[in-house]
Amino acid sequence: MSVLPDVPQKNLVEVLAQRQGLLLGLLSILVAIAFGLSLMLGPEGFGLPGGPGMAQLVLLEIRLPRAILGLLVGGALGLTGAALQGYLRNPLAEPGLLGMAGGASLGAVISIHTGLAALVPLALPLGGLAGAIVATLAVVLLAGQRSSPVTLILAGVALSSVAGALTSLVLNLAPNPFASVEMLYWMMGSLSDRSLEHVWIAAPLIIAGCAILLTTARGLDALTLGEVAAVNLGIELGSMRSRIVLGAALAVGAATAVTGAIGFVGLVVPHLLRPLVAHEPGRLLLPSALGGGVLVLAADVGLRLISPAGDLKLGVVTALIGAPFFLWLVLATRRELQA
Repeated sequence: MSVLPDVPQKNLVEVLAQRQGLLLGLLSILVAIAFGLSLMLGPEGFGLPGGPGMAQLVLLEIRLPRAILGLLVGGALGLTGAALQGYLRNPLAEPGLLGMAGGASLGAVISIHTGLAALVPLALPLGGLAGAIVATLAVVLLAGQRSSPVTLILAGVALSSVAGALTSLVLNLAPNPFASVEMLYWMMGSLSDRSLEHVWIAAPLIIAGCAILLTTARGLDALTLGEVAAVNLGIELGSMRSRIVLGAALAVGAATAVTGAIGFVGLVVPHLLRPLVAHEPGRLLLPSALGGGVLVLAADVGLRLISPAGDLKLGVVTALIGAPFFLWLVLATRRELQA
């Protein structure tokens, strides 16, 4: 924990608590604003179309599911990124690192390839969830019960590579060009054309996964002192690792299953907010969840302003935002090492 300048040590906890409260309050206001803009923005601009019946239909069946999923998916990605960076003590860790997102993408494209997505509308998200579950089990079995963070990273990277290769194979063997285009569009990530059924599928799993990740705050703070010190403070590292893997699998797997791949949110948001919480990983979790929701909702609102027809996908926008930030992070890290 970094000590703030000109603040007595006995008052440091109070100062950090006040900062945390102000930060959470500001992020909550931004979430409310972004959520409201998402509800009021459509292809024709701001406002609700037609009479009361049409306005209610558009609001409840089209815009509300999109706004809810944007908040849930952004929150899941931001929170998971903060938890993984804290546990792995790696500033480049992000939600796709453990292979859940790759597994979800593979399960979804298989459902499109086999024609199940065309026969049963919910086969696409359910296939994604099945892929995420299989990938999680494979990572756990490959890493072993008492694996170190490095082993967990290697297992996740290996499973991500396998899932990516199999996804490319499915794309290559697509029965027709239309199926290939549908797979590619889904993999780009989007909140459009989602219904309340998608919300009911994803919301319970995302909320459960986020709740599990929030229970690791104390352990993540203790882990900054080293594994030996964390154990001496009463932290069960095996239990914490299991909770992080399970929470990440539920949150990221469900999010990817219903929206496709939306990258860089879990990498960018924790880095932007970390200095505001004195670099304490435990205090970073909840702000990262709110910040992720703000980022995804804001990106989706901007997307609808730039491309009302929906030609531009959300995953592309977040990648355009995140890639320059990633390059800046690499350069900043290199300068620190050279200093």
